[in-house]
Formats: sequence, structure tokens, C-alpha cells
Amino acid sequence: MRQQSELQVSVRGAVIGGPRPLICLPLVGETEEKVLQESDALTALQPDLLEWRIDAYNKVEIIEDCLALLKQMRTIIGEIPLIFTCRIDQEGGFKEISREKRLALITAAMDSGDADFFDVELCNDAAFVQTVRERARLRSVRLILSYHNFTETPSQAAICAKLSEAQTAGADICKVAVMPKDYGDVLTLLNATNKARKEMVKCPMVTMSMGPEGAVSRLAGGLFGSDITFAVGVEASAPGQIPIKELATVMNLLY
Repeated sequence: MRQQSELQVSVRGAVIGGPRPLICLPLVGETEEKVLQESDALTALQPDLLEWRIDAYNKVEIIEDCLALLKQMRTIIGEIPLIFTCRIDQEGGFKEISREKRLALITAAMDSGDADFFDVELCNDAAFVQTVRERARLRSVRLILSYHNFTETPSQAAICAKLSEAQTAGADICKVAVMPKDYGDVLTLLNATNKARKEMVKCPMVTMSMGPEGAVSRLAGGLFGSDITFAVGVEASAPGQIPIKELATVMNLLY
């Protein structure tokens, strides 16, 4: 039996932290047309969750356009829960967007009611994190606090510390994604996930080892305590993501 979260998050009928990890598909279209096409195509694949990587959108700095497109997306995807992510460039964002623009966009999207989760990096300054946390509570949306390392896999203790830091900072869901140099690094990530779930983190977690070596963490990470895995529907948002049909087939065997 997999390691389940002590606390669960339920949004639009989806339970994060329940008996099986959920599958999320990313939308990474650069234009309005591509975003809407992806929304339609990914909805047809029936994922548990969708993530809009709005930092890939070519009008990301025009808030009115972003909110209008978000509303169109909601009409297409129906009741599928949506993660809204404007990834900072230091942690894998598609483009550099100023702190002020990112904060204004995230809080405006929270106010819209059209997105359910907001992924914000722990590397942001304390005032930034506090502002989004308070707005998330006000608007009854869920906050994912995340850490991404595209260079290496930190030690087990360091990974556990990042997950604990996210929980302490007020995350509803804690997330860590790291890059392995070999399969030993993948084991480090999985061991850290298992330890954090058993001893430290009560809320749902998302952990993954990226790249080809890390693919096993996307398949079996839920056994160790990770509650969401990211797959490919149309385009990948991070290295090592697996097509949803193949991922779902293996997960049905594991869970």
C-alpha cells in the first residue's frame, strides 16, 4: 500500500493525497490559438488535473488578455481542476518576467475564480510568498510551494528540508523536482519522499526526479508518498515526462 498524506486536498471532485496519485497534463501553448487547441485536446484525454504554464504564453505580461484566455479555458475544460503556474525564469520558466508582473498576474488569476491551484516557487522573497498565501486563503484556492533544481539532486536531508520549508511557509501542497546524474540520485529523491511523508510532511506532496533516469519516479513515486505525477498530453513542460496513456497503464498496475 502506498504512503498516503495525513491531510487531503479535495477540489472539484479530485482528491490529492488519496489512495492513488493523480495525473496532471501541462498546457504550454505560446499563442491563444495553441492554448485553446491544447485545452480541447488535453480535456479529451481525461486527466485528473491540468496545469497552465502561462509563462510560455506570448502575452503573459498583459493581464487582461491572460484572464480572458483563462476564462475561455475554463469553459473548455469544464470541471477539471486547473493549476496556474507562472514559473520564475531561475527555476525553468520559459521567459523572464518581472517580480511585479508575476505577482500582479497570480493575484488577479486568484481573484478570477477560474483556476484552483497556484504553483509558486519557494525562492521568491518572503513578502511575495506571504502575499500569494494570504490571497489564496482569501479566495479559497490552493497554494503549491515548489522547489526546482535542474542541475543536480541535493542530499536526502536537503530535499526533506525543502519539503518541510514549504509546509511551514503555508503550502497546501509541497513540491520538489530535481535533476539526477544517475539512478542513485533517483533513489535519493524517493528515499527523501518516503522519509518526509512518514516523519515530516502532513499535507500532500509532489516530488519527481527529472530526465530519462528519473522516469521511474513519475511512475512509482506515489508508492513513496508523491501525490501528483506529470505526464505528456501534447507537449512536455519538463524533461522526462511520459505520455499519459503509457503512464496510466503502468499506474493501473501499481495502484
